[in-house]
Amino acid sequence: MTPQLLAGKRGVIFGALDEQSIAWSIAEVCAAMGAKFTLTNAPVALRFGQLNTLAERLGATIIPADATSIGDMEKLFQQSEEILGGKIDFVLHAIGMSLNVRKKNEYTNLNHDWMLKTFDISAVSFHKMCQVLYKGDHMAEWGSILGLTYIAAQRTFPDYSEMAESKALLESFARSFGYHFAEKNKVRVNTISQSPTMTTAGQGVKGFDKFFGYADTMSPLGNAPALDCANYCATLFSDLTRYVTMQNLFHDGGFSSMGMNPKLIQE
Repeated sequence: MTPQLLAGKRGVIFGALDEQSIAWSIAEVCAAMGAKFTLTNAPVALRFGQLNTLAERLGATIIPADATSIGDMEKLFQQSEEILGGKIDFVLHAIGMSLNVRKKNEYTNLNHDWMLKTFDISAVSFHKMCQVLYKGDHMAEWGSILGLTYIAAQRTFPDYSEMAESKALLESFARSFGYHFAEKNKVRVNTISQSPTMTTAGQGVKGFDKFFGYADTMSPLGNAPALDCANYCATLFSDLTRYVTMQNLFHDGGFSSMGMNPKLIQE
């Protein structure tokens, strides 16, 4: 029987696209643990994804919203409060997109207009989201805001391109807003740095399959699956982690602490 760790909690989950999405697994786990939430994604993503299937199965309402639009964010959280019947206990930001990565532009030859768009979608949207939550007083006391990130924010992974800078900016926004939310109403703000995961977006990175295998071998526990990431997120949405804030938390099977794994040499 699944523990009802999130019974009575209200949330908003960004970024579920299809069954390969980490946000999809997080939504399933949160529902199983007793949470009620709304689901949101950009209108263009809704046209190409499978979010309706997830919403119908979990009994969740979909609210289309462009995370780069302050107006859309305001409507999203106002409507979510009305639908869920109260202030929001948890929010998941699982958004990232780079046209440069999709078009396989080398880091030394990026389209800078696309780079700015990458930053806006993948990182500045987190600040806009937090700002709307903060100014609108939408978060319940001791609530939890969480963003998904990657270790490329701290280390160089050439094919990850300017998404690395996006994740570094995202993590900085989480730390900075973490202070302000703690002062306002004890809301925690954290990021989770997840293992490479076979998502639709992840597989768009050049050489992802080979790197996935490398990370799996380097990590003493192997790559962390999406479902385990979802369970970890649930603990951070729960009351068991009330004093964890302004942290970047690695959920990567130990990859972030390794220098070299002898298994790589043996292979």
